[in-house]
Amino acid sequence: MTKVRLLLVLAATATAALIVAGCGSSDSGGDSGGTIIRGTTDQPISYDPAGAYDLPSYDGIYSMYQNLLTIEPGGNKAVPDAAESCEFTDKDNKVFECTMKDGLKFSDGSDLTAEDVVFSFERNVDIADPNGASSLLANMKSIEADGDNKVVFDLKEPDATWPLLLTTGSFAIVPSDVYPANKLQPSDQVVGSGRYTLAEYQPGQQTVMEKNDGYQGDSPAKNDRVIIQYFDKASPLKLAVENGDVDIAYRSLSPTDIDDLDQADGVNVISGNGTEIRYLVFNTKLQPGDDDAQKLAIRQAVSQTIDRQSIADNVYNGTVQPLYSMIPQGVEYANEAFADKYGESPDTDAAKQALEDAGVDTPVPLEIWWTPSHYGTASGDEYAEIKRQLDESGLFDVTLKSTEWNQYSTAAFTDKYPQYQLGWFPDYPDADDYTSPFYLPDSFLNIHYDNAEMNKLIGQERSSDDPQTRQEAFDRIQEIGAEDAPTIPIWQADQVAAVRDGVNGVEETFDPSFIFRFWLISKDQ
Repeated sequence: MTKVRLLLVLAATATAALIVAGCGSSDSGGDSGGTIIRGTTDQPISYDPAGAYDLPSYDGIYSMYQNLLTIEPGGNKAVPDAAESCEFTDKDNKVFECTMKDGLKFSDGSDLTAEDVVFSFERNVDIADPNGASSLLANMKSIEADGDNKVVFDLKEPDATWPLLLTTGSFAIVPSDVYPANKLQPSDQVVGSGRYTLAEYQPGQQTVMEKNDGYQGDSPAKNDRVIIQYFDKASPLKLAVENGDVDIAYRSLSPTDIDDLDQADGVNVISGNGTEIRYLVFNTKLQPGDDDAQKLAIRQAVSQTIDRQSIADNVYNGTVQPLYSMIPQGVEYANEAFADKYGESPDTDAAKQALEDAGVDTPVPLEIWWTPSHYGTASGDEYAEIKRQLDESGLFDVTLKSTEWNQYSTAAFTDKYPQYQLGWFPDYPDADDYTSPFYLPDSFLNIHYDNAEMNKLIGQERSSDDPQTRQEAFDRIQEIGAEDAPTIPIWQADQVAAVRDGVNGVEETFDPSFIFRFWLISKDQ
């Protein structure tokens, strides 16, 4: 379940600018919005849904494929996409049936049928790519086609969140007669049924998508072409939007860049609801402590010592907000359990007492890992600030270590790091997606955390669609999460983009689903 956002090597900025200019020159103009150029430091892993579990890959996948269900702009419920309708057909929420829309076709002209849906899910599980999300389908007992237009999922356990899970980019539909069953389709050979077709993909440089005139779903694209231009770091991205070489700069501008662009001529800084979070992870097997009681006391003491507001103010210039639960504000059922237990401000006296009561000698040595590029240029400053806070308490002696994401993303989840930095954006906008991936024993984090009551509560919230049942379960889940503190939430952030004058619709795509809807964006001609 790892969220992979590998950063590839970018060609020289001058070369990238020439590529943008060349592709943009064939703009067809008219009322459809022309060519939209988005610059970003995020780069995709794979445009095959079976090999993707990362935001930049999803940006292309949501544009070029269809899912059975999707999330409407500003919404938090699963609604039909390639499906005409979907519903549970049993009282236990274990049998889920979808009826397909008639007449859907892939970009190569072939029909999209229930057989393709079954193939897409089965190959995802069979390939089990380490960069993919096949583990999210662990509850799928079977999937079958009932004729050409009906798909039936049989689940192992009741799961009211299953409709939302089907909106995840990893479970987009691919053609069974084109994509191989046992390996990934090359990213430059996309065949989908979405709003765009792939015109060109050059790793580390750009993705070019063109409007799919054969698209038969809702909300066809308002533009003719989309170019996603990749930058190796934020500074040339900032310059590109200032100079008008890109229309939109989105992910990952630094806080200083955002402040500067907010004052730049011809540029508007747009923000919207975002539920991306950053958190500190403890591997409960590797972390310091002679026994479970000492390890718990150490995690709790760190929770009491970190000053989230200082990080938000001094590292991120107020562009992020302190986070006191693994479920961010803006997601239904979120509370502030860490603030309730430990307070919003650091309490070193309480932290000291917790360590003394458990018989922990201080200062406690903490080896904390972080990655320098993957989460933006401010990560180094963030973890320098965390080290300063913990060291100055006199309770900890922090050693910081870092490596790039390609090594980090493997080592962190294979018992190499005792404590480490991570970030998260949602697979779907539901509180379950901020709890079950972290707290269940089979968590992708591989931190050896197992709490029987927590496991039971997650099962309860997943199996129920009753708001009161879910509220009570999530209240207690967050309370246990703060008490046990296997992960410590640090901050959450809105989505932010710098947008050139005359570019419209970006604000419509900023919501907790994190689907960047290129098709809603147009440009004055």
